[in-house]
Parts: sequence; C-alpha cells; structure tokens
Amino acid sequence: MMRNTSTKPALRFPEFKEDWKPLQLKEILKEHKSRNSKNQFEEVFSVAKEKGLINQIEHLGRSYASDDISNYKVVYPNDVVYTKSPTAGFPFGIIKQNKLDRTGVVSVLYAVFKPKNIEMGLLLDFYFSSWVNTYNYLVPLVHKGAKNTMNIGNEDFLNGAKIYLPTQKEEQKKITDFLIQIDNRIAQLTEKKENLELYKKGITQKIFTKKLRFKDENGKDFPEWKKHSIKNVLDRYSNPVDVTPSQLYTQIGIRSHGKGIFHKEAVTGKSLGNKRVFWIEEDKLILNIVFAWERAITKTTSSEKGMVASHRFPMYQPKKGLLNLDYILLFFLTPRGKTYLELASPGGAGRNKTLGQSEFEKLKIYLPSIKEQEKIVSFFNEISKQIALVNEQLEETRNFKKALLSKLFC
Repeated sequence: MMRNTSTKPALRFPEFKEDWKPLQLKEILKEHKSRNSKNQFEEVFSVAKEKGLINQIEHLGRSYASDDISNYKVVYPNDVVYTKSPTAGFPFGIIKQNKLDRTGVVSVLYAVFKPKNIEMGLLLDFYFSSWVNTYNYLVPLVHKGAKNTMNIGNEDFLNGAKIYLPTQKEEQKKITDFLIQIDNRIAQLTEKKENLELYKKGITQKIFTKKLRFKDENGKDFPEWKKHSIKNVLDRYSNPVDVTPSQLYTQIGIRSHGKGIFHKEAVTGKSLGNKRVFWIEEDKLILNIVFAWERAITKTTSSEKGMVASHRFPMYQPKKGLLNLDYILLFFLTPRGKTYLELASPGGAGRNKTLGQSEFEKLKIYLPSIKEQEKIVSFFNEISKQIALVNEQLEETRNFKKALLSKLFC
C-alpha cells in the first residue's frame, strides 16, 4: 500500500498552486502532559471511530473511569488524541481531534497533543480517518512488548514517516471547512436515522400492547383483538426432499435478532448423508429452533425458493383471512414476541434452549382483525422505507467523503 507522497493532491481547489510539504508529526504536534491533578474537569471522554471525542457515558452508556480521575490527562478543545487501543479496523488505535468546545479528560493510556493550529489538527483527523493511512503510518512504529503486546511510544509516534500536507493557512482552512460540512451532513443523517429507529421502537411497543390503535377507512374503530393459539392461525408446511447423491443443494441458515436468512455453499446430496432436508418455499414463516429464543425467525422470499433446510428450520404458512405473514413476523421481533419464543424454548442457555414445536403451536396470542394487521404492516413498511432511504443517503455521503479523502491525501 502506498504512502501519501504527492506534492500536489489529485483533487484540489484551483486557486492554490503551492506544493504540499512533507512533514513529520513533531513539526505539527507538541505533546502536553497536563493532568487533572486538582480535579477541575469532571467530563471523561471516549474516542469513537466516526464521532471522535465524545462523552464516555453518552458513547458507552456508562462510565468506565476510575473513581479517582486526578491522574487522567486533560484534553483541551482542538487537541489531538491518539488512543493506542485497537478499534474495529484500526488495530493500533485511532487519531482524533477534540472538536468539542469543552475540556475533558482521558485515560492515562492515551497520548494528547496540541496542534500547531486548529486546521492542522483537523487535517490530521481527516487524514487518519482512513484505516489505510493510519495502518501505514503506525505499523513501522510498533514495538512488541511483554506478552506480545503492541506498543508505540509517544516520541516514536511523533517521529514517524513524513506525510504531505498543505502549509498555506488559506488552503488548510478551505479544505477543513469543506470537510466539516460533509461531516455535519453525516452527523445530521446519523441523528435522523437514530431518531427514526427510536420512533419505530417506541411505536412498536405501543401498537403491540394496544396502547395505540388504528382506525378503519371510515374512521371507525377496528374490532377488539381476539385470542388465538398459534396452531389455529399458522399451518405447518413441510415438503421433504428426495435427495439425489449427485445433485447440488443449497442450504439456508437464519441469523439471530431478526437479521434474516443467509445462504450456505452448495453441497452434493452425497455430502448431506442421512440428513433429512426440506424444500424452501417463498412467503413462509421460518425459524431456527436452536436459536428461536434469540429471535432467529424470519420469512422466506423468492431468493430461497429451491433451496433446502434441515428439520431444525420448520416452516409455517398463515391461515388466509386470519393472519398476515408480515404482521406475525413483526410481532415475534418485538420484546413481547421474544418472550413467547423463550416460553416455547425451555432448558438452559444456548443450544440447550431448543424450541419445542408443540409448545410453539400451543402459544396463545392476541390478534387484531386481518384488516388492522394489514394497516399495521403498511405503517411499519413506510417507517422502514424512510429508515432505508436515510441510511442510503448516509452511506452515499460516507462513500463520497471516503473517495474525496483518497484523492486529497493520495
């Protein structure tokens, strides 16, 4: 992988012509070792891959700081922090500027630096947002310590390979202002997606506990929900495969937590041995009896038609006029639905909690009329479309930023 060695980036604002200069970090950053000795700062920061420095409780849900934080390092606004601890995709740590307008503290394990100016700190933040740039810069600096730990000293960090950066203040500012606009857009879309997901979660709870009801097309109340056993609204579907030894068969699996179906590598009938397998048909409720208790349940689609599954993946089809397939799937993916799946899965933890199909079919649930079920499904489909649209916009913006940075720091 190539290091950034270009005196002129592939993408640049046209008014700037001066060559970029090769600089070591020691020419840009100065380590400061300010400690919180008087406990004047109470906020503990964590460092996230995308968001950068963030309140630890907001980020992790709780504080992992010691009771005594007087020895923690102080991080002022615009300081640059190197975490040294591995994060997904960044095995030697991440490098971020404190873009918050407040001072906090971080673990003594982190290295904290004051940049030459705000823009230089931001440029480093953007440069090292690429795992490739970060890896290429840090890997030559790694020292293997006791117990095979990977260590990078603070002095070594500052004395690594030179990277090419703009030295004109005006160019630094124009680049960072533009990239900040993109980051703000990413933050807005991320927040919008999170809010939609929270709304969906909250409204799901209200609908499936009947705290929120829909009206029919005439504005009138739908009928009261009625109690049904699963057996009365779902029919077991089973179509055994007459296995041919030389034929190829593609088996399916189901991810937990409502994450859907995955397809396995095709194998010959001979490889299946004595395993009993069944043809998959589309538009069936299907679950993994071993992990049903953690919501390994979904519906089949046309993509799975012609594939096979073992007896551990029973399929059911809803009775017409009584049950909507998408509705019952929505229900089982709620906390209440998970409780029902757990009730039908007696035993200890993990693989001992196998769903009993007879217990599953005996479960009794309250169901709205088929018309109200359809209205509920339509409502959730609309929310899901909105979430998918925002997520698509978010990914497009992230990819745009990634492509931009690759041309800027080529």
